[in-house]
Order: sequence, then C-alpha cells, then structure tokens
Amino acid sequence: MHDQFYTDTVIEHFKYPRNIGRMSDADGEGMYGDPGCGDFLTIYIKVANKVIQDISFLIFGCAAAIATSSMITELAKGKTIEAAMKITEDDVVKALGGLPEDKKHCSNLGVKALRSAIEDCNYRKVRDNME
Repeated sequence: MHDQFYTDTVIEHFKYPRNIGRMSDADGEGMYGDPGCGDFLTIYIKVANKVIQDISFLIFGCAAAIATSSMITELAKGKTIEAAMKITEDDVVKALGGLPEDKKHCSNLGVKALRSAIEDCNYRKVRDNME
C-alpha cells in the first residue's frame, strides 16, 4: 500500500476497521463481489422500527475495499432503511476524503452489499408474516 495515494481517513479505516465481524442473529445479510479484482463483501444488519440499529461486515479485499466497507457501516448505522438505501458510492468516497481513481470502484461493494442486506431483511419480514 502506498500511503501517499490514500487519505488519512482511508488508512485509519483500513488499519482499524469499524463494525467488523459476523452477526449470527442478523435481520438481513447481503453479499457482493467484484470478480475483476477478487473483492468479496458480506454485510449484516440488525433492524428495529425501520432503523439500522447494528451493522457489521466481513471482507476479502484490498485496503480500499476494507476502508470503504468500514465506512459504509459507519454511514448506515442509526439511519432508517429508507435513508440507508439512498447512500451512494460518492457518499462513501467523500466520507473517506477521496480515493485514487483506480480504487473508486471499491465503493460500490459496500453500497451493493448494504442494499442486498436491506432487501434480504425486507424479504425475511414478509416471509415471517406469511408463516
């Protein structure tokens, strides 16, 4: 990793990722991978009253993938499902203070995995109400 290409915030989230780990009692689980670079992310969410109360992730990827995954959990935690669905790749990049051009694609991992986790949570609630 070449520090001069990454902001201090990116380096901080890479070295000390927030909300990392598996969540065994998650209300929703979303996965997304980038076959081009081999990154793979799983996001877990715990939801109450349509608000993301807890969120965690597991990642296989580069420094930028780890940092963007950590940041998406920080951006989504405490937000309503509706607000979390509106988080964009640009929001993640801006919150990190920028990313090198060739690493900006990493920000889509978190956004897509988060949306997948929310969709899974919604599916589980509908399914559980049908049983």
